[in-house]
Formats: sequence, structure tokens, C-alpha cells
Amino acid sequence: MLLVRKAACALLLALALATAVAPPPGSAREAVVVAAVDLGAGRTVRAADLALRLWPPELVPAGAVRDPTAADGRVLVGAARAGEPITDVRLVGAGPASGGLGAAVPIRLGDAAVAALLVPGKRVDVVTLGQRSDQPVLLAEDAVVLAVLAEDPRVRGRLVIVNMPRDLATRVAAASLADQVTVTLRD
Repeated sequence: MLLVRKAACALLLALALATAVAPPPGSAREAVVVAAVDLGAGRTVRAADLALRLWPPELVPAGAVRDPTAADGRVLVGAARAGEPITDVRLVGAGPASGGLGAAVPIRLGDAAVAALLVPGKRVDVVTLGQRSDQPVLLAEDAVVLAVLAEDPRVRGRLVIVNMPRDLATRVAAASLADQVTVTLRD
């Protein structure tokens, strides 16, 4: 008899818990794009990296991406854990039509104070001095800032990660090793 009571009690407890956590019948849900796997900052997002989940409207963040194709081919400016919703401000680049932006390139800015003006998503031109100081060399136009790393007192200049077309990436990376590099801010 005691065993029957314990089993009934456990069954009622499980039923109460299921009722408490289950959404009320007919409650609205909204489609939200989430990371299907852990994604690193600077990664070009692909459809396989994403999943569509139904969330209660009150939990959907502002700017949540609703269609996976809107994120496909764009670059993630900050890391995202599996299950985390993807929002518009976390993505840069034009999307599938552009084929993504290409490659993430670390550059060390000659003037560390310039880094204080940069935020992820900001568009910049990457420049260096030419053979003469009055002839600057434009290394890359319209690159996108992905991250600005914290200042390291042991190293000259701040490290900034920018995204640009692949055909310019190696040129910019090499120039940042050999010469002082800076950026100009675009509107």
C-alpha cells in the first residue's frame, strides 16, 4: 500500500512539474535563428552553423534574426554559444550575395589611441606610409572591424582584427608586420 502511495505521489509531482513548465495551450511562439554550434568571433557564418527555434515572444531579443538565409555568409563580430540567438548587431557583411567578406586579418595599429575610436562593425580603410611620407599607401578599402583587443603594455600598438576581401588580406598582414599601419574611419 505504501509503495502505491509513493508511486501515485511521484506521478502527481511529475504531472504538476510538467504542467508548470509547459506553455499554456495555444501560446504564441516566434521563430528565432540560434547558433547550432559554438561559433568564434570573426567566423563567416554558414547555414549549417544555424538552427531555427521557436521562442516565447517575450524572450526574443530585439533585432533577432528570423531567417537563416539573412545570416548566411555574414561575419559574426563576437563569439556565440550553441543555442544563443543571433541578432542583427552581431553580424557584419552583406550576406550571401557578396559571398561574405573574405578573411579576418590582425593588424597592429601604429597609434594605439586610434583603437579607442573603433568598435565592431565600424568600417575603415587600412593605410600605411609610402616611400615618401606625403604618399600614403591604401592597403584595403572598406574593411570591417571585428574586434579591438585590450592593450598589452609589453607590445607597441593595439591589435585590431579587421575583415576584408581575401585577395587583400595577405598584403595587409605582411604590411602590418613590416610597416606602421593605421586606419581611417568611414561614415
